[in-house]
Order: sequence, then structure tokens, then C-alpha cells
Amino acid sequence: MDFHFKEKSILPGFGLSLGVTVFSLSLIVLLPLSALLLRSSQAGVSGFIETLSQPRVLAAFKVTFSSALQAALINVVLGIVVAWFLVRGRFPLKRLVDALVDLPFAMPTAVSGIALTALFAPNAPLGGFLAQHGFPVAFTPRGITLAMIFVGLPFVIRNVQPALADLSRDLEEAANSLGATRFQTLTRVVLPLLLPSILSGFTLAFSRALGEYGSVVFIAGNLPFKTEIVSLLIITKLESFDVTGATVLAVSLLTLSFVSLFLINLLQARTAKYFGN
Repeated sequence: MDFHFKEKSILPGFGLSLGVTVFSLSLIVLLPLSALLLRSSQAGVSGFIETLSQPRVLAAFKVTFSSALQAALINVVLGIVVAWFLVRGRFPLKRLVDALVDLPFAMPTAVSGIALTALFAPNAPLGGFLAQHGFPVAFTPRGITLAMIFVGLPFVIRNVQPALADLSRDLEEAANSLGATRFQTLTRVVLPLLLPSILSGFTLAFSRALGEYGSVVFIAGNLPFKTEIVSLLIITKLESFDVTGATVLAVSLLTLSFVSLFLINLLQARTAKYFGN
């Protein structure tokens, strides 16, 4: 007689855990997205084209994506520098600085937006000084980029920091013993090994910046065609009871964000495979 025994799962309660996970994901993510897609479909293809072809909408998308891209690129540079000093540097109050990195995570976005506006407004000491020297920040696209840098910088630091801490010093010492300069060691040994973590931080910072609202709305000035972002335009349409138009913008922003993140994650996966991470 042949007896067939059901193979036990390595993880106890895997089936129940999987069911709870799928149910939670459907309830929290898939259900709201389905409702959003259903409501936006009422506009039809012509409604989508009409809404997205409006000059004000196109300008808002341009401001949002260009500012998010600039902020993410700047965050990559700043994040690597800060992570390097937190891992390799020795200075007083290092733990305090390390704790302050997570401040944008805990601070409400509206509070950070008000703080940045109070600091860089034209009537503020710092903002007035910059404006007098031809570099105004508040109520300009620079202010939008600055707010996005503030909320996105911790993502890059926290992705690069553990990867840099786990990086073996033997590779750097080997490069130095072969005659490489410190700059060559950094650019040809350290940074390529950190590239997957850098791309991951860039992805998170970019995605956070695309959907940012609270920290941007105060410092942006919200001028149509100049400093108006898509998130604010969605709120504006909701306040004017144009729910369908708001959902069209939301679905469009979500689609463009997903495509951008998919391409970046694809590049990250290929980079990690190339370097064997």
C-alpha cells in the first residue's frame, strides 16, 4: 500500500498567514484603488484626454515631476555624504545627528511646510537675504524642491548607511595597495558596491516627493502654471466638486509614478545582479 503524506510547510501557520496578508492587502490597497479606477472610468477616454490636455494640468505635472527628480538627485548626493560621516566619521553628538535624520519621518508634513516657509519667506531673515541676492526660495519652484529634499533625504541615508557599514574595508585596502588614489577607490570600488542601495534610496525619495502635499503647499505659493503641483490641483478639483476630474488626475499620477518606479526598480535589479548583490 502506498501512503501519501502531505508535505508540511516550513513556516507554521503559513496558510493562515497568507490568507490574512492577502485579505489585508485587498482591503487596504486593492479595494481603494479599484474604487478610484471605477470612478475615473466614468470620464471615459474623451474625458481623460480633455482633462489631461488642459494647459494648467500639464504645467502641474511638469512642475511635480521635475521638482521630484531634482530633489531625488540632490538627496542622493547629500544622502551619501551624510551616511558616510555617520558610518566612518567620529565627531561629538554623533548619535544625536543620527537620530535627527529620522525627524522628517516623525514630523507632520504640515509642520515641516510651515517651518520651511517661516525660514525662507521673503520677510524672514534668511529668506530675505537670499531674495536680495537674487535667489528667492519661498513661493518659487526652488521652494518645492527644497521641501521635497527635506522629506526625502532620510530614505537615501537609511538605505546607504547599513550597506556602507557592512562594506568590507579589505576591498579599499586592496585598492590602495595596488596604487589607487582615494578618489579612484571611492568611484571604482565603494560607490559601485553601494549602487543598489543608492538606487533604492533614490526610488523611495522620488516616490515620496511625487505624492508630497503638506510640506510643499505652504512654501510653493500655489501659482498656476508656475508653482502648482498635481496633489494641490486634485484638492482644488475636489473643492469645486469635480470628483471625476480629481480621480482622473489621481489615476494619471498613480500610473506615471508606477511606471517610473517600475523602470527604476528594473534598473536596480539589473545593477544588483551585475555586482552580485
